[in-house]
Amino acid sequence: MEKNHNKSYSDKQGAYAQDENAQQDMEDARIEDVNPDEETVEEAENVEEVDDMEKKVAALEDQLAKEKKEYLFLMAEFDNFRKRTLKEKSEIIKNAGENVLKGLLPIMDDFERGLKAAETTDDSAAMKEGMSLIYNKLKKYLAQNGVKEIDPADDTFDTEKHEAISAVPVPDESKKGKILDTIEKGYMINDKVLRHAKVVVGQ
Repeated sequence: MEKNHNKSYSDKQGAYAQDENAQQDMEDARIEDVNPDEETVEEAENVEEVDDMEKKVAALEDQLAKEKKEYLFLMAEFDNFRKRTLKEKSEIIKNAGENVLKGLLPIMDDFERGLKAAETTDDSAAMKEGMSLIYNKLKKYLAQNGVKEIDPADDTFDTEKHEAISAVPVPDESKKGKILDTIEKGYMINDKVLRHAKVVVGQ
């Protein structure tokens, strides 16, 4: 009888212990559900970091696309500007050439009238005067357009302005390296040589 009583008490204690263990397991499971472990927290942080990086990459791609579009626009504008400038420059040069030639036409007319007059007159003095007038008119027109003769009175040989076509031995030392004769006049346009003077130089 006593043995049965002790067995019943022992069974009750075992059942009670099992209930306590089961209850503890449930409590631990509940705590795990409420408080995520360190791995779960780290995963969440990694996901957030990846999201931030993706947003930054997307922002950089948008900025790059915008800057590329602006660059292409500027390149197109520059190309248009370059073409427009070249066209304007070409037109300026063309128009300048046309204006110079147009200014020569009245002098051409004078030559034609002079040639016609020469056919009907034997007055050499009148012919000479007419030619002189045309020459002076042409010389004045060239000067108005910046063209002038290289000074023929300057006997100092300068390779920048003169072209020596011949060298003549001279007994006078002071004549060596000097211009003895001008075969063909040279011309300057503004400060640039338009045509070198062809000269004979003492040697």
